[in-house]
Amino acid sequence: MLNKNDIVDVEIVDLSHEGAGIARVDGLVFFIENALPGESIRMRVLKVKKNIGFGKVEEYLTTSPHRNQAVDVAYLRTGIADFGHLSYSEQLKFKRKQVVDNLYKIAGLRDIEVPETMGMEEPLAYRNKAQIPVRRVNGQLETGFFRKHSHDVMPIEDFYIQNQEIDQLILFVRDLLRRFDIKPYDEVGQTGLIRHLVVRRGHYTGQMMLVLVTTRPKIFRIEQMVEQIVDAFPNLVSIQQNINDKHTNAIFGTEFRTLYGRDTIEDSMLGNTYAISAQSFYQVNTMMAERLYQTAIDFSDLTADDVVIDAYSGIGTIGLSFAKKVKAVYGVEVIEQAVEDARKNAERNGITNAHFVAHSAEKAMENWKKEGIQPSVIIVDPPRKGLTESFIKASVAMQPRKITYVSCNPATMARDIKLYEELGYKLQKIQPVDLFPQTHHVEAVSLLIKE
Repeated sequence: MLNKNDIVDVEIVDLSHEGAGIARVDGLVFFIENALPGESIRMRVLKVKKNIGFGKVEEYLTTSPHRNQAVDVAYLRTGIADFGHLSYSEQLKFKRKQVVDNLYKIAGLRDIEVPETMGMEEPLAYRNKAQIPVRRVNGQLETGFFRKHSHDVMPIEDFYIQNQEIDQLILFVRDLLRRFDIKPYDEVGQTGLIRHLVVRRGHYTGQMMLVLVTTRPKIFRIEQMVEQIVDAFPNLVSIQQNINDKHTNAIFGTEFRTLYGRDTIEDSMLGNTYAISAQSFYQVNTMMAERLYQTAIDFSDLTADDVVIDAYSGIGTIGLSFAKKVKAVYGVEVIEQAVEDARKNAERNGITNAHFVAHSAEKAMENWKKEGIQPSVIIVDPPRKGLTESFIKASVAMQPRKITYVSCNPATMARDIKLYEELGYKLQKIQPVDLFPQTHHVEAVSLLIKE
């Protein structure tokens, strides 16, 4: 029987969906960080539970030819790039396998062809948004990232998957905060002023927004700080302060103040222009989001006669992308501010046939049905937890010809596809898309056709 701190030689046989190496010893499944299939390692046992254990690499006896030797282990320890140690071509294969395995294990589908994962030419420095904690580390104010499963900040200067200009802005502000002797937040003692730096950047416009998240309204000599930041970064069109005095993991509090410029930045996606506020949901990888949405549009094979429901419509990025090709778009989103933004975005792009409501998707569809609205296509883009059973039934009750499902979690997608198949919608095709290179996340678009 293995105990904590035992050392044992093991073979890595697989990867968990979060990127940990898997080894089997004494009837137990061990999860080991930074270990790849095909590698032999000397493992130290960290923890043993009933059927599973956790270990760490003491020594590599053999290494995988697919190991990316260049990656800094800090990225694996923080979860910023939990797949960074695996070569990119293998990451794409692994993500396809995730989709295949989930369709088979959860939905019982084995005969559907799953193409190669759609990936990026340059799978680094793609993120257009950063949310960076500010804490004291070894007596000095630092910006970085939380170590996995903890609230300890690891100082990081190059975030690897973030746009480089965002990294430069964070370091500039960090140095300024040190110089002005601004106190970083201390979670335990509930002291200090500055909690987070949030940065957004338009991929096509280059416009940037900086949000200083503070525990109280007053920031000493803020005018001088703002002046220096704006001088150094001419692309900065918005500096905001958010006040969050709650003892919470949520980054933002409810109150925003504009310290400089506007309260939104602009960017474009698939030819439309969007205003993005500090809180807007906007995909963090613009180039791959365009490919993801374009795949959904292509799968839906839209015509000028189509009436489309865009469920979980956010600020309108999917629905407005194809609105000019179809008869009408009906979008529903539960967050009122997002619906307000979607309406403004429709106006901004001269789109008059898109209608957005703030409601639960189920309720909106019931209302639309009563009004006699008959969609030919329903496009869904739910959060990680997938669709509710009541939503699936409400969407089937609308009797669309097609349901196009954009997913960020292949397990919940497979579960939902299974129910759709039972209710008479058959999975026709599916395409994995890599929106988050260097991480374990995978998106997919699937098309269901009414039988």
